[in-house]
Amino acid sequence: MSDAPAARPVLSLRGITKRFGALTANDDISLDLGPAQVLALLGENGAGKSTLMSILFGHYTADAGEIEVFGERLPPGHPKAALAAGIGMVHQHFTLADNLSVLDNVLMGTEPLWRPASARSAARERLLDVAGRFGLPVRPEALIADLSVGERQRVEIVKALYRGARILILDEPTAVLTPQESEALFDTLAHMVADGLSVIFISHKLPEVLRVSHRVAVLRNGKLVAQAPTAGVTQAQLALWMVGHAVHAPTRTPASHVGEVVCALDDVSTEADGDADSRNGLRHASLTLHAGEIVAIAGVSGNGQVALAELLSGTRHAAGGRVQLLGKPLPAVPAQLVDQGVARIPEDRHAVGVVGDLPVWENVVAERLRSAAFSRRLLPGLRWIRRAAARAQAQRVQQAFDVRGGGLDAPARSLSGGNMQKLILGRSLLAPEDAKGNAPAPRLIVAHQPTWGLDIGAVAYVQQQLIAARDAGAAVLLISDDLDEVLALGDRVAVMHGGHIGEARPAQAWSREAIGLAMAGTDGNHPSQEARA
Repeated sequence: MSDAPAARPVLSLRGITKRFGALTANDDISLDLGPAQVLALLGENGAGKSTLMSILFGHYTADAGEIEVFGERLPPGHPKAALAAGIGMVHQHFTLADNLSVLDNVLMGTEPLWRPASARSAARERLLDVAGRFGLPVRPEALIADLSVGERQRVEIVKALYRGARILILDEPTAVLTPQESEALFDTLAHMVADGLSVIFISHKLPEVLRVSHRVAVLRNGKLVAQAPTAGVTQAQLALWMVGHAVHAPTRTPASHVGEVVCALDDVSTEADGDADSRNGLRHASLTLHAGEIVAIAGVSGNGQVALAELLSGTRHAAGGRVQLLGKPLPAVPAQLVDQGVARIPEDRHAVGVVGDLPVWENVVAERLRSAAFSRRLLPGLRWIRRAAARAQAQRVQQAFDVRGGGLDAPARSLSGGNMQKLILGRSLLAPEDAKGNAPAPRLIVAHQPTWGLDIGAVAYVQQQLIAARDAGAAVLLISDDLDEVLALGDRVAVMHGGHIGEARPAQAWSREAIGLAMAGTDGNHPSQEARA
């Protein structure tokens, strides 16, 4: 056995502390990253991961502590210094200009785009050399708008490597990838590490963390609570470190009482954004949703999922085809849909789900404010708010759905992501009681990315609530980019591609590979554009 000393870390964080008023976001964190190593950084929402990475990049200045990169102290608060030191980051939401080529996006911010032909040709050759060296094939002249999500991510990685990154931070890198694209990314990651690159891998997906990382570091409430070689830990142990207690995934038995058709789409098309080939709208989409079942929609983001959710929430109109709710034409009026038992869990809880500056109690009753339960009409456009009834309903939601982080008068923006999602769930699933104390359950639930960005504990809670709603007789439409969630919750699963909804098959009839092919539109599950025209 060799007694050679361990290799010197390429990155060292020592005693990093950052406070925002009374909140300590990072509390005396010390962490090392070794050469040619993948370090998985885990933690719940609000655990301090983003703050720590912002300090590393110079976007924030730590109140205490210091950072060394390749043995040299990193000047605090200077993003250019971090880039010059060899730190690169690929964000979950890509920062590419769709109307420019791959080469232009890579050069942007580092070199002039308008250059002599010889200099541009040299830059192109260097780009291809970097891409080939790390196993990342790219097309320099291709427009970003014409690339798949996986290809765009590849460009982001190449851009960081072109700029000399020797330490690469990947933030939720598989969030919007098909299974095949994720596998390709993992192969690329292994190739990069073999070439000497060091990687910080941030993800909520524990199976892929165990697969790709050498070490794990876990933050909780701003503190570093665990570090360990990946080979010695399990998913259960990681979850325990992240939330401080055991987390049990929701158990779902197959739907046993599938009832009537609650909602049906027949050959529906919408007004797509942009030109006729835009993927943002629905194109001749058909789907049936039954009481007592969860239909899960898989697909790469941008293939019509937003249009589907907005259509069934009353905020987008059908330009063709037919949409029915309980056998009658679906009204494209959100308030009427709420009255008829349609509950929505929107994709963006911050921008669409709540009004951040309004208090919790007003957000709870916002979608039913015109109902007799919470207001009385005085004059056209003028209503008297039944404040006591509204606050009582908000208290019911807080207690039933364990909404924490503030009282009824706290602004909704002060809630954590998980508690904000619980508020939205409670508002949607817990109707106000009538004079006899009865609260009608929702008939249709449109859940669009209901667990996006949530930590493992909040994910389990939200998923269990959807299963409970299904078992109570609701028809649940689950639209999710998370394939694990789709397969775990869906009684039937359909795939969206190019605005078309493929056949909704029993979940057990799908393999991950088959879903991945359907997500890429290469399985024959979706008609060609010529056939749809």
